[in-house]
Amino acid sequence: MKYAKISTLSELPSVDQLLNTEGLRLPIAQYGRHAVTQAIRHVLSEIRKNFHKKNKTINIELIILRVLSDLENRFTPSLKKVFNLTGTVLHTNLGRAALPKQAINEVVSVAAGATNLEFDITTGRRGERESHVEHLLTELTGAEAATIVNNNAAAVLVILNTFALGKKVPVSRGELVEIGGSFRIPDIMTRAGAILVEVGTTNRTHLHDFANVTNRSTGMIMKVHTSNYTIEGFTSSVPEEKLADLCHQNEIPFAIDLGSGSIIDFTYLGLPNEQTPKEALATGADIVAFSGDKLLGGPQSGIIVGSKQAIEKIRNNPMKRALRPDKMTIAALASVLRLYKQPETLIQNVPCLRILSRKSEEIFRQGKSLIEPIRNWVGNPYLISLVQCKSQIGSGAMPTAHLPSAAAAIKPSANIKNKGRSLKNIAERFRALPIPVIGRIENGLFLLDFRCLEDSKTFISQLEHKQ
Repeated sequence: MKYAKISTLSELPSVDQLLNTEGLRLPIAQYGRHAVTQAIRHVLSEIRKNFHKKNKTINIELIILRVLSDLENRFTPSLKKVFNLTGTVLHTNLGRAALPKQAINEVVSVAAGATNLEFDITTGRRGERESHVEHLLTELTGAEAATIVNNNAAAVLVILNTFALGKKVPVSRGELVEIGGSFRIPDIMTRAGAILVEVGTTNRTHLHDFANVTNRSTGMIMKVHTSNYTIEGFTSSVPEEKLADLCHQNEIPFAIDLGSGSIIDFTYLGLPNEQTPKEALATGADIVAFSGDKLLGGPQSGIIVGSKQAIEKIRNNPMKRALRPDKMTIAALASVLRLYKQPETLIQNVPCLRILSRKSEEIFRQGKSLIEPIRNWVGNPYLISLVQCKSQIGSGAMPTAHLPSAAAAIKPSANIKNKGRSLKNIAERFRALPIPVIGRIENGLFLLDFRCLEDSKTFISQLEHKQ
């Protein structure tokens, strides 16, 4: 059905007229009359604002198409699945660790209805939500007690607020880190109500630097994981055992922020050693904090383990309630922790460990099967080849460790003048796929690193039709 051109604003149809058109009957049934009415009003408003610009042809058919587009935008989730082919396994912007299937199933189960989140089925009385994970954490880390919050920054915040509110906290200058999103340790300390005391220098800090400032006004000493960088060369740091002794001599707690936090020996995966919570506690630390959604491979959470006395004080902090995780996080974390009790199948069952341990030969073989579909979809004027590359762990974990991998390298042909714009165009095309594909631009190439790609079939199926 064709509609006449609308030449003046007075010829624009009313909202009621559009609601009664044939083209909007199905959308009304799908989205409801109220939502369609809102979309119509929005589209008509935009047309009125821009009616005289560029003399575009307007008719009712075009208005209906715009309404349908508006409705689709309103009801399509903005948070969606993507293919992470950036080469960064634990990519903060792309959601970090993927959950194991077992954890996903448990999240779905508890999300569907009532649970015993804070109810003791045996006694019929109120229970503690952390009871579902605490016994698992103490068993796996050797700690006396454990508690959880919604991320590791929150863990550091509540630790500082519990033990150093209005008191001084000595920290080595080399550990005053800035993590993603311009989030700085000194800022966290200030918000927690603690008073930062910088000791030592960026590259060298000694025990006497801490001893000289530790007195009655000191609340605690904290050692901070340097996350996304390392300092090498002429360096010196204080052994954790000596810091623990200094703290205990002054009757104050010693805390270690491990950052990414792994509870297994990563040398088993062929990666550099990463201190575990069990090892940190063995140095004499009273409190150890680490993330649940990085090297552990679980949901976003901050985990705090330590002595019963220290954990109990943290639990009694009113701030703790504001930072507690929900039932779905607890279900997912408990499920992941149970997988760690089965070391024989751990790597196969925990996605981030499985991906980190993939051999470059396997990834290269996978890449060979993908180059031709990518070449056919991309078309001219690009050159496609399979190259060796380096992946990284991400999220501040082992910043200098790189993993050998393979990638599709997409290069603009020699006759393209603006190669930078051409690379951005191809990146945009991949992001526009039904399941967006996120790669990286590096050294004049658009790279699709296959380390994190486990579903080749779905990836290829998207490339069967040209855009």
